Amino acid sequence: MRSDGDSSGFSACVRRAWYVACASSELRDKVLARTLLGTPIVLFRGPEGKPGALLDRCAHRNAPLSVGRVVDQRIECLYHGWQFGTDGRCLKIPGLCAEMEQKIARHVPRFAVLEQDGFVWVYATPDVDPQGKPFSVPSLGEGGVEVRRIVQVESPLHAALENALDVPHTAVLHRGLFRGVREPQRIKARVSRTAEGVQAEYLGEPRPEGIGARILSPSGGVVTHFDRFILPSIAQVEYRLGSEVHFLVNSICTPVDDYLTRIHAVISFRTRFPGWLVKILLNPVATRIFKQDAYILKVQGENLRRFGGEHYASTAIDVLGLQIARLLRRAETGAADAEEAPEEWSREIELDV
Repeated sequence: MRSDGDSSGFSACVRRAWYVACASSELRDKVLARTLLGTPIVLFRGPEGKPGALLDRCAHRNAPLSVGRVVDQRIECLYHGWQFGTDGRCLKIPGLCAEMEQKIARHVPRFAVLEQDGFVWVYATPDVDPQGKPFSVPSLGEGGVEVRRIVQVESPLHAALENALDVPHTAVLHRGLFRGVREPQRIKARVSRTAEGVQAEYLGEPRPEGIGARILSPSGGVVTHFDRFILPSIAQVEYRLGSEVHFLVNSICTPVDDYLTRIHAVISFRTRFPGWLVKILLNPVATRIFKQDAYILKVQGENLRRFGGEHYASTAIDVLGLQIARLLRRAETGAADAEEAPEEWSREIELDV
């Protein structure tokens, strides 16, 4: 067993990265307040309906822009009516007669925004034009059914990511819903890491015996199972059972602050049964699982604060948690840890599921 007594813990977030600020459907004709990595931002739609994101602070007297409104595709401060475009420049000051460019050099810091896959993505560092694009949400193609949910958990980003990809807890916390019905069976997990993420492939895993798995595949069998972490904040779980069943969950995590994470979950599946029927049957099971995870993450977060940070003891079956933490730290600092293994590696471990 490896004991991690570092009170600074695993908490790390990558600031030079894209995160989901909201679903596209949430941003309509009004302003929308959000917090990203502890920074208040305000979103609104500008010309041609394209979204913009600014620091939630008027350049004039620091009033929050999120209590203002959208006027002529600009955001207007409620206090003195200063109006700003999606690029953060002040475009109108009521009552000012002189040329504004000669008098006003101030602007509001703006954040790069991209609308993609039904989400409004925001780059977490202001006044930067990023080179790369956000994570592209995969589709199962023809015959696939998609369900989207938004869950907010009172938890640090790392803990939320580890929970989404952690196999051992499912037999305990979700006993009967996903695992924990029969005696555990020994399987192998092949763990591989690159600079962009880490993946666990579970070899020889029987279909879980919980209610949720039985709904997706009543006939049982051996599954193909992958758990993946993709920088900066994506947890991806994939199950396949032959050619009939394909189940893919992308949990896109947004760190609101140190102890609050918003998760936009995109759940896709394809089975031999009608999609509408599977939705009806799975919904109460999925809701129960989400509630159980939200509860344990909440009380875990409360204990982290009570005891002054993370003091973790880890074993070999904590397959991805330590690797997620290392990848986040490396991406956050931009520097490699000399004590770590090479950037790309692969190894196998045994565990009971």
